[in-house]
Amino acid sequence: MKSGEVTIGVLCLETAYTRFPGHIRNPDTFGFPVVYRVVEGATPERLVARADPALLRPFVDAARALEAEGVAAITSGCGFLVLFQRELAAAVEIPMFTSSLIQLPMVHRMLPAGKEVGLLVARKRSLTRRHLEAIGGELVPVCVAGMDERPEFREVVLEGRRHELDRDRLGREVLSEVDRLARAHPDMGALVIECTDLVPFAHAIQARVGVPVFDIVTLTEMVYGSLARRPFEGAPAAARPSTARDATGGD
Repeated sequence: MKSGEVTIGVLCLETAYTRFPGHIRNPDTFGFPVVYRVVEGATPERLVARADPALLRPFVDAARALEAEGVAAITSGCGFLVLFQRELAAAVEIPMFTSSLIQLPMVHRMLPAGKEVGLLVARKRSLTRRHLEAIGGELVPVCVAGMDERPEFREVVLEGRRHELDRDRLGREVLSEVDRLARAHPDMGALVIECTDLVPFAHAIQARVGVPVFDIVTLTEMVYGSLARRPFEGAPAAARPSTARDATGGD
């Protein structure tokens, strides 16, 4: 990577299916450089279904390797990595944001009283209180929809039976699940997409339910923006630091 260039590192699961624009593992998603590192053995089954604690060490090693390469911050390609947020953040000296779920407490604070935050996740029964406690979101009122019963998503993303995702079929599954969630929870005031594979459909989701939609891309762009600040046009030059002599009016 170029010297002085702000680059974001991404910890990736060991998967091989299609990544459409909008997916964090598609470099065309971003207008800034992204570096990917696949964690060997980190399959959806081990991380999402089993929450395998043995994965922590290889993720720590991968995060440190990305830091050594010079990335300015690190995120991941699976929101369920939030389970290790505290340990991974402690392992490096740069910002680490493992999951879009980190936005949950912020989103909740933005909403009026009585509103729920919707969560669209890869596997509903895998999302536990431990995952929410990892980011201080265990007391946030949430309503959850999972994609694990939808055949295209389950067969390709969770089970790895095929490497080619049918975009249209997956899009229909996503909108159907979101429709179900919105009907069951009319007080849903915003939606956070946990699963990075669903972010390419964020625009369609928002058009369907009409609420703010947050995901790993919105979070990554926010973090990048905080690390790549630019002067505003017409901003005055920095003021000359005052000295003790100036303050006393001395010659």
